[in-house]
Amino acid sequence: MKAELKSRKLQTGAISKILLGLVGLLVIAGLWLYLDEDAGKGLKKEVQLVALDAIGDAATSRIDGGDDSEVTHGSSADLIKRPIKAHQVAEGVSYVSGVGNVILVTTEQGNVIFDTGLVLQTAKQLKAIKEISDAPINYIVLSHSHADHIGGTRFFQEEGTEIIAHTQFTEEQRYLSELEPYFYGRNRTLFPWMPAWDERPDIAIMRYGGIEPDITVDDGEVFSFTLGQEEFQVIGTPGAEGADNVVMWLPQQKTLLSGDFFGPQFPQFPNVFTMRGEKVRKPMEYVASLDRIIALQPEIVVPSHMNPTVGAEKIAADLQRMRDAVQYVHDETVAGMNAGKSVYELMKEIKLPAHLDLVQNHGKVDWAVRSIWEYYSTWFHFDSTTELYPVPARDVYADVAAVAGSEGLLVLAQNYLAGSEPVKALHIVEVVLAGDERNADALGLRQQALSALMQSAESGLRNDYEIYWLQSRMADTAARLDALAQ
Repeated sequence: MKAELKSRKLQTGAISKILLGLVGLLVIAGLWLYLDEDAGKGLKKEVQLVALDAIGDAATSRIDGGDDSEVTHGSSADLIKRPIKAHQVAEGVSYVSGVGNVILVTTEQGNVIFDTGLVLQTAKQLKAIKEISDAPINYIVLSHSHADHIGGTRFFQEEGTEIIAHTQFTEEQRYLSELEPYFYGRNRTLFPWMPAWDERPDIAIMRYGGIEPDITVDDGEVFSFTLGQEEFQVIGTPGAEGADNVVMWLPQQKTLLSGDFFGPQFPQFPNVFTMRGEKVRKPMEYVASLDRIIALQPEIVVPSHMNPTVGAEKIAADLQRMRDAVQYVHDETVAGMNAGKSVYELMKEIKLPAHLDLVQNHGKVDWAVRSIWEYYSTWFHFDSTTELYPVPARDVYADVAAVAGSEGLLVLAQNYLAGSEPVKALHIVEVVLAGDERNADALGLRQQALSALMQSAESGLRNDYEIYWLQSRMADTAARLDALAQ
């Protein structure tokens, strides 16, 4: 762990220096383009793409390359390793893989792009798209406002290109932009390859937001258009990766471009709750959206992460299982609330039955239970008067530690660990550390508890977000123990 932490720090610092050097050289080389009013927009874009390509290469240089066979379920470590290359799915339908797929539909009268990937990979993905077809891009359809789906939009957009998105796209983009400093740290914990906030290249071509749709689609609505005798339907399907989710249906090919509607893996238990934050997602809207997609009877699903799924029978069965699993967790949560059970009781009790079993490495059932509970009844659980006031339990931890004494508390924490109750041990350790943040025994027990939780996570559901969070807390604890030893 110590060697890993040191290596990670060195890698981050090296990448930061490379990025700063590249940005400086490329900005100087391209500065005249920004100052010269006569400089062509196309030339400016080329300079920007060169800069992005260099920055992207530097940012991913420490990540081992891989092929599609090594990518298992769409964790951040998996996705950053995906090679950027073109794949044909069906006649006229291709995608360029990467962290986020860029999907191309070609017609006799121009092309349609669905999602534009992560900005760091835009230069390579745009080049690969143009090698398939350099015909004009008539439409860009954005599945939702997350950065790994809209990052390349300003570079894919051409004169006359129309952007299609959900009616809530602008609002979702607004609040994500306003809270970017807050969410960035959370995202970096769960996507460890991201640079630190103060080390990232803060230049205009990489900044999030600023996309204005020309055409919008509301919940359940369908925007249909024809291009070169090909039919397209953009459908508002809320409840998945946010309130602004759309999918695109190609009726002639029986192909669904799903964006992040299913999450990075299909099928899986969806992220009704997102640990990194964002607005609460609405479970029954998601069920209704799944019903709409089931009715389409797709034969091919092309997601914006990972690889396509082919086969009408398999797709139908997987869609039904996802829909029924979300409905089941929703209904059991509501039944438990009506029966007077607490949210923590229901988080422990509710499990998917065998016939609805789905992988939970993205969404997690017990987190969904809590999300559904608080979606319906908000943050006040009617458990304690203290919930109503800005005085968290942590505010009395130091006083409790002083009165109880750290020795007895540490014995209690050790007993919890011996009894395979690491979360209870963490509660006690937090009390001790509130009174003495340099208590080596408490930090040691904290590391043991986190290690036990990690072993359980890795041998159990393998939820990526849970694992990355535990890794970050273990790294923090190891660093604090190292500091004490020096």
